[in-house]
Formats: sequence, C-alpha cells, structure tokens
Amino acid sequence: HFHLLLLLVAGSAVAVGGLLTCYYWVYQGTKTKRIPIGDGWWGAGEKPQSEDEKVFPFQVQTSDEEIQDLYDRIDRTRYTEPLEDTGFQYGFNSTYLKKVVSHWRHQFNWKKQIAILNKYPQFKTNIEGLDVHFIHVRPPHREGQRVLPLMLVHGWPGSVYEFYRILPLLTNSLDSLAFEVICPSIPGYGFSEAPHKQGFDTLAAARVFHKLMERLGFSDYYLQGGDWGSIITTNMAQMKPECVKGLHLNMLTNKLRGFGVLFSILIGRYLPWLVGFTREDVRRLFGSVGFMERNFYEIIRETGYLHIQGTKPDSAGCGVNDSPVGLAAYILEKFSTWTDFNNRDLEDGGLERKFTLDDLLTNIMIYWTTGSIVSSMRFYKENLKTNIDNRLDNHTGVYVPTGLAAFPNEVRHVPQSWARDRFRNIYSYSYMPRGGHFAAFEEPQLLADDLLQFVKKVEKL
Repeated sequence: HFHLLLLLVAGSAVAVGGLLTCYYWVYQGTKTKRIPIGDGWWGAGEKPQSEDEKVFPFQVQTSDEEIQDLYDRIDRTRYTEPLEDTGFQYGFNSTYLKKVVSHWRHQFNWKKQIAILNKYPQFKTNIEGLDVHFIHVRPPHREGQRVLPLMLVHGWPGSVYEFYRILPLLTNSLDSLAFEVICPSIPGYGFSEAPHKQGFDTLAAARVFHKLMERLGFSDYYLQGGDWGSIITTNMAQMKPECVKGLHLNMLTNKLRGFGVLFSILIGRYLPWLVGFTREDVRRLFGSVGFMERNFYEIIRETGYLHIQGTKPDSAGCGVNDSPVGLAAYILEKFSTWTDFNNRDLEDGGLERKFTLDDLLTNIMIYWTTGSIVSSMRFYKENLKTNIDNRLDNHTGVYVPTGLAAFPNEVRHVPQSWARDRFRNIYSYSYMPRGGHFAAFEEPQLLADDLLQFVKKVEKL
C-alpha cells in the first residue's frame, strides 16, 4: 500500500508540476512570440550616412615572415613538467603537448592547409560596420534535385573549418535534395572583423546573419548550429520566424528549474515514463554516478574557462594571444574533453581518435594568424555581463519546425520533454549513436544524415 500511495502521490505531483510548467511557458509565449530585430553599429567611430553593401571575394593568405614568427615563438616556449599519472585531469598534458608542437613545427604545412581552406568560395561584406566573412558553396546542377539554402553557424573554440568535412555531404549529394550552404564566421572569430564596441551578443550576431542572408538574396532558409551557433540560430528563429523554414541543432539548452523539471529529476530515474523520459534519457542524465555528479559537479569542473571569459577575457587573453603554444593548449584541451569526458584519463587526451593533428592545428592557425582569440573570448562577456534570465530570448518560444540531434558525449543531455519547454514545434529528436560537442567535425556523416531527414520531414518529401 505504501508503494501504491507513493506512486499516486508522485504521479499527481508530476502531473501538477507538468501543468504548472506548461502554464508558465504558454504564459511567457503569449507575452512575446518573437524578438524585435532592431539595429546596431559595431564599427569603429560613428555610423556613416550610408553603408557599402558590396560583397567581395576573399582568400586566406600568409607570408614567410608570418610563418617564421610562428616558428620563432614556438622555439622559445617554456614547458612545465606534468604531474605523474594525471592524463588531462589538470588540463593539457605537457608531455603530449611537446609531441603536438613538434608536429606543428616540423610536419605541419600551413601553406598546404591554406590551399584546403581556399578550395571553397569565400567572401566578405560589411554589415553594421563589420567586415563579415563567410563561405558560400553552391551544389553542382543535377536534374530533378531540389536545392535549399542552409546556414551553418559554428561556436567557440571552433571556426568555419569545422564544416569542411560536412560541406561535400550537403552540397555534393546524390540525394533528391541538396543544399546551398552559407557558413559565416561569427564577428570576432577568425576572418570576421571583431566588434569595436561593447554589447555584441548572440542577438546582435543573429541580426547580422539575417542581414547577410537577405543581402545574398534569400527570403527563407534553413539553419543549423552547435555551441554558440545553436544559440545564434535559435535567436534567428525567434527574431524572424517567417524567414526560417527549419532550425536544426546539435547542442540543446534548457533551464534546470521549474516544478516539472524538479520532479522529473527526482523520480525520472525510477519512473521515467511518468515524466516523459526514455531509457536512453535516464542513461545519459544519471549514468552510473547520479544526476548531481553528471549535471552539476561535472559541469562546474569543466566551465572554469567560461567564468574567466565571461568576466575578464582580456586579462587571460593576453597570454594566449602572445604564445602560439599556450593558444594550442588552451583550445585543444576543449577538443579533447568535449569530445568525451573519459579522454581526461588519457595521456594524449584522445585527440587523435577523432581528429588529425593537421585539422586541429588548422583551426588553431585561424585564431593565431587573425589574432582573434581575445575577441572570441569577449563574446562570453557580452552574453553573460547581465542576468541571462532577463534576456528577451529566454522568454520567447521557438515556433519554427525544429530538429534536435542529441549526441551522447555532449557536455549536457537535454531530454525531448525538457526541450519542448522552449521548442514548440519539434519535428525530429534523434539520439545519435556516437559523437560529442563538435558534431560536424567529429561525425559529419551522422550530422548530415540527421539534418537531411529533418529537412525532408519539413518539406514533406
């Protein structure tokens, strides 16, 4: 009788919690169903009377002087010996770092990698005072094949180079559907000019990218994003839903609060069906260590960078902007841990399980040669300097067709039942069989297939 009573009480509480949660979100959604697009100016000095809207070609370039300066700095690096038997638990293991740097100094060919970077058409155009860089790849003509515009948006500490493996899968497909792909660099990242004024956040980036698509002649399009790209594309869907045919994300976020969420955490491990969890949700949320360890303490251990970049990015940025080896250690540690938390136990961080050193160092070189690490870090400050709960996008639902790809080694798992709080029109939710935070870079085929199936559902193909 006790167990039956417990079941009834839990079920009633969850039902009430679910109703309250639904009411909260419906109420919030009725307050605002879109974010005002607004305007901005991020260039140096005052905004001019008119803006140059010309789109001009761009190619990555280098010089012997730039490469020699890199070598000189690498050769002067001071290393600290690692503690015994620590793997990557203290950060990037300096024994393995020496191997990476040796490859960088003696085998890595930056000029060869530049040729790879330049194999796709690249452009720049000035929007709100910033020269915005983007890749624009059109598919080859195939009789009877539908072509749809798609924007891919990266995050930190990535770049547009993350998409070089997935681009041919999307643009050179033999399927009945292919994509015309636009990949912009977030302002302050890589080849896009950094904002000269305070306040450039994901909402500003979303507006700039809408303007970019409009300038290229697109009135409706699909969006895909991970990391910051997930938030920027979500903001784009909230800002101009009439332009967004569909939104596909591989990083999901939600608030760990609300009556329904609280009860789903308390009893979801034992009665998952009552709170809309699947067995896979239970496995990913609780694992063998429990919810708090996996979703609270583990996150705290891995977000020190966020607190630094969200408060004093320029201080920490001085060092990594001056030392190429420091920059590599700072960035590549994320490509280790965010691919799989278990990589922290390995002496080499498991980096070469998913990536080649040439690919990883190409991403590093984009940051190094453009001197953009500090401006990329500032993006955290701009988005976290005020209470994020008060931001309009956190009180605005997403009503466009949405596809969610949940990769098992993502930093945090968000079940579909939680995702519905924000995303009101979920067309697909996929438990991906493998992969982590850098989905397009790690598992391009899996991500491309899921994106294609989502778009087909939206297009009713």
